[in-house]
Amino acid sequence: MKRKMPPKSEPVIAPEILEQAKRSLLTDNLRKPAKCSVCGAETLLGTGEPLCWVCRRLKISAWRDSEQQVPAQE
Repeated sequence: MKRKMPPKSEPVIAPEILEQAKRSLLTDNLRKPAKCSVCGAETLLGTGEPLCWVCRRLKISAWRDSEQQVPAQE
């Protein structure tokens, strides 16, 4: 006994949008790895600053902590 083949359905995503998404992934893969300026771990060029994700998070956390401290000048 053979199973019936399901009828071909129309694609959910428009082909133009799918092609645009594929092209954007290709440009992401062209980024060359670089070294973090703090710890030397691998990071991607084109992110704005030569920091790995760990050092970037630590930098953001340090900014947040410094903004919350009230200067005691008396």
